[in-house]
Amino acid sequence: MTRYSLTIIIPTFNEIENIENIIIAVSGVLKNSGIEGEILVVDDDSKDGTVDCVRELLKTHPELSLIVRPDDHGLSQSVVEGFQKAKADIIQVIDADFSHPVELIPKFYSAIKDEGYDVCIGSRYTKGGDIENWPIKRRIISLGATVFGRVLFPEITDPVSGFFAIKKEVVYDADLKPRGYKILMEVLGKGRWENFKEIPFTFRDREEGESKLKFSTILDYIGQCTDIGVYAFRHRETNVWKEWKKVIKFGFVGISGIFVNTGILFALTEYIGFYYLVSAIFAIEASIITNFLLNDYWTFDGGNNSRMAKKWKRFVSFQVVSVLGVVINLAVLFILTEFIGLWYILSNIAGIFVAFIWNFFINRNFTWRRG
Repeated sequence: MTRYSLTIIIPTFNEIENIENIIIAVSGVLKNSGIEGEILVVDDDSKDGTVDCVRELLKTHPELSLIVRPDDHGLSQSVVEGFQKAKADIIQVIDADFSHPVELIPKFYSAIKDEGYDVCIGSRYTKGGDIENWPIKRRIISLGATVFGRVLFPEITDPVSGFFAIKKEVVYDADLKPRGYKILMEVLGKGRWENFKEIPFTFRDREEGESKLKFSTILDYIGQCTDIGVYAFRHRETNVWKEWKKVIKFGFVGISGIFVNTGILFALTEYIGFYYLVSAIFAIEASIITNFLLNDYWTFDGGNNSRMAKKWKRFVSFQVVSVLGVVINLAVLFILTEFIGLWYILSNIAGIFVAFIWNFFINRNFTWRRG
């Protein structure tokens, strides 16, 4: 029996236009790269001839395996069953429709096997990545899903990618509850991993067949994100929880800044006699400074880096982001109050929330980014 070092999972449903070509293409990549790979097609009981085509190819492709799932259909469910049946310790997931460039498979394999990463993700949104031939509506939906996913995984530029590779141990005995199309989110949220690598790629819309994106897919995705968040809170050992601890700390620091701001505003105005707007300028700057120091030493552990030049760089970045956050807060307050007719107090609360999201994610990914 051949000992495989890589299992490539191809989930399918009515892919008769693509299945033979994708299997031949993947087989060619494995042969040319010298990788002992298994091609595992997991099909949702297609009725268009996909299964018959794969069964015919089994006669000439010993590296090919087929699983037909008569029940509990869904791309994510198919991939999870592929995880369970994979014969190799490294697993790659790709679409059957050539949306994912099969020639990059050796790079994913090398990232896991040679470089030691637990997860390798094909990203459309990192430098060098792109999307071809998508209408503006689908781009907006995809970008929205990605931004929503980055709430859970701020460091990953494309957490909803369907093109990824993992060590099998990442999902071993993981409490995966697959739904919809975003199986990578489930893996990242509930799997055991410490590091990851992103490889840029150009996503090309399917060459043949029809896209299966539906409104129910969006609802499944929202439910999945909620489930991952609840799971992280209950278990508190996942990478999601590590990130949410930063969000919580950042929030507490922000609350402390309100007290600093208010206290200094009151003291300078009532005891020193400054004009209240002048006092407000000093109060805002004081709260920005204290917020920076607390976030640097507590929230993001930047205090471990004692080089003063880098501290100043982080402080300047934090200052700019904070000022822009104030502008965003005021803009939301004005728009919701003047154009939507919302009570100004509620508008201000909404503005504070939007500004908080802005401040956290920009600071998380730029001011205190790793490296």
